[in-house]
This record gives sequence, C-alpha cells and structure tokens, in this order.
Amino acid sequence: QVQLVESGGGLVQAGEALRLSCEASGRTFSSYGMGWFRQAPGKEREFVATISASGGITYAADSVKGRFTIFRDNANNTVYLQMNSLKPEDTAIYYCGRLRSRGPGYVLSDYVYWGQGTQVTVSS
Repeated sequence: QVQLVESGGGLVQAGEALRLSCEASGRTFSSYGMGWFRQAPGKEREFVATISASGGITYAADSVKGRFTIFRDNANNTVYLQMNSLKPEDTAIYYCGRLRSRGPGYVLSDYVYWGQGTQVTVSS
C-alpha cells in the first residue's frame, strides 16, 4: 500500500506564491508518474499538472500553464507543485496522485493512489 501525504497549503493573497509537497511511502516512487489535481466546492476534481517517473516530461493544464510548475525529487520520494501568481480561482483542495504507469498522465482514472488533500485559498 502506498501512502501519499500532501503539505504546504494555506491562505494567501492574489499574486502570491505557494509550494505544495507530496511525500510518498515505499521504495517504488521513482517507477511511477505522479500528478496534481484540484477540486473546488461543487465542482469535479480537475487535472492540474503531471510528471513522468524520471521527471523528464511534464504537462500542465492550460489554466495554470506558465504559473505552476511540477517537479520531483526521487531521492526523497517527493513531488512538488510550485504555484506562482496565484488567483482566487485557484482556490481548491489540491490532491497528489500516483499513476499506474511511468506516466505522465492527465486522466483521473489512471491514478491508483491519492493523498488526503491540502487546502489552498487565494483571497482577492
């Protein structure tokens, strides 16, 4: 069983930055792609960014492209989401997930493990 633990969320003002972290348990972290999704109240969970197992390939949703960056540290079993120039519409619970393959991937059903989520609130 893989456990994912997110951290780094909080309350910030528009234009500020946050860095989310997701630490994974187990010895196979470097064999799987990872991703970040978010869910706002009353909305479905949506794709934010994904990274391949090696870290060499990344994709981001159009809504965050140029502002958010995903990267990983395989030596420390951690994937990060650097969020710059935050907007009120970025307010959501952010979840990290592990893919069933080396990835990357943006399809929700391709993710087999999820963290508990971390709240990000951006005030205007």
